[in-house]
Amino acid sequence: MNHVAKGLLTGITLGVLSMPALARDITIDLVGEPSSLDPQVQWNPDSYYVYRNVFDNLVTRDNEGVIVPQIATDWEQTGDTELTLSLRDDVSFHDGEKLSAEDVVFSVKRITDPEFGSPQLGQFNQITNAEVIDDVTVKLTTDGPYPALLSQLVKLSIVPKHVVEEVGKEAFNTAPVGSGPYKFEEWKRGVSVTLSRNEDYWGQAGPFDNAIYRAVPDSATRVANLQAGSADLVVSINSDATLQLQGVDGVQVLSAPTERVAYLGMNLDKPPFNDPDMRKAASLAIDIEGITQGLLGAGEIPVAQLASPAHFGYADGIEPFVYDPEAAKKLTAAKADLAATPANFATAPVFDQRVVQALQQMLNDVGFNVSISVTDMPTYLNIVRSEPADNAELSFGRWSCACQDADGITYPLLHSESLWSRVNEPEFDVLLDSARVSLDKSVREEAYRKVHEMNREQVLALPLYQAAVLYGASSKLSFVPTANESMFLNRMTWSD
Repeated sequence: MNHVAKGLLTGITLGVLSMPALARDITIDLVGEPSSLDPQVQWNPDSYYVYRNVFDNLVTRDNEGVIVPQIATDWEQTGDTELTLSLRDDVSFHDGEKLSAEDVVFSVKRITDPEFGSPQLGQFNQITNAEVIDDVTVKLTTDGPYPALLSQLVKLSIVPKHVVEEVGKEAFNTAPVGSGPYKFEEWKRGVSVTLSRNEDYWGQAGPFDNAIYRAVPDSATRVANLQAGSADLVVSINSDATLQLQGVDGVQVLSAPTERVAYLGMNLDKPPFNDPDMRKAASLAIDIEGITQGLLGAGEIPVAQLASPAHFGYADGIEPFVYDPEAAKKLTAAKADLAATPANFATAPVFDQRVVQALQQMLNDVGFNVSISVTDMPTYLNIVRSEPADNAELSFGRWSCACQDADGITYPLLHSESLWSRVNEPEFDVLLDSARVSLDKSVREEAYRKVHEMNREQVLALPLYQAAVLYGASSKLSFVPTANESMFLNRMTWSD
């Protein structure tokens, strides 16, 4: 079956040909406000939940995780380094201007321009050129074969060239214009973002008149809002909240394993974690099983690699990290002054602070001197991709590329050229580069296995677990959580 036929069938599955239910507003409580509404600037949950409904991407994934058409209706690998895509000709931006091949090329060149400075650059920098073939055809050229290209294009949103060039980067971020099923209406800083239904959308119409995304950092408050009916969908609840919501009339808990990997990031250029023995001690100090089973309990799976079972490139058989606090204490005692070096642990409210506090306690119990620093998400993101001298000694992260390919997590976190990486190891770079360009799946799998094994041995970044996602929702809402944590409003339904 070709991509066009497959896309039509998938469209029926997703409800593209159905009519929206009786309209109403939906209120969604996030942990924090978006750090950006420009899809080519940031990729983090609170931003992505909002802007992905404002913009269309070249391709997307259905609820089963299969890559299906969106702006691109069909595609063909016309050479080892060339991908030709056919585009819809019936799509308009929210200002009424028609989306064209020029907008697609502009979007690709914008996010791949180093001067633009997108934090997502490492996931698209294999693209060396984008060109218009005709009104409904574009061609992308890569620096060598790039088997993960289509998986990465799942995240590439199409922005309107005429608007971005007219208003500039900052203004576009505060009042974005897309072609998606919902239009931007208002951003009350620190409070909420409001979207309204795009009545002229080419695809499945959204069932809600408006979507109001609120910043509610406190988990207990989000749960209370759900129970009171002032919120219809709340994100990032924990297992305690799940127990609290059991048996409550009118609410439900929704969950799914994700492609997100939780990890402990370590600054390899500052003490104490510039020392291999201290990194080894950290790996021995952490009871990952205890965190996933005793603290989280939502289906999280311990992993000892920067990939999850949802990724291509996940390697079976890599042994989990050993929990041995006594062995950790011996290592820190041998270098007590180094271990006692004050270590700042960067985090943000979007992360489960019970996990962060448990990690701090486990590390301090074996001789480290770790202090937690909680900042808002934009500040946290600036810290963790700053130069080593300005970066925190430790950071907690839960990485997802929404691409379900190991390239999208190992490259940004382990390759020396990535803004997010603290690693500068030539052997890692060679393996990651080879995995990026090989069209032989077995070559890619073996390269990723070696990367995972080397990282486990050297503990350059400390993987913890495959995260699960938990949502609290009104029982009237039908919403299917996915591994890539998409929250498509027009795939939801509401029954009164």
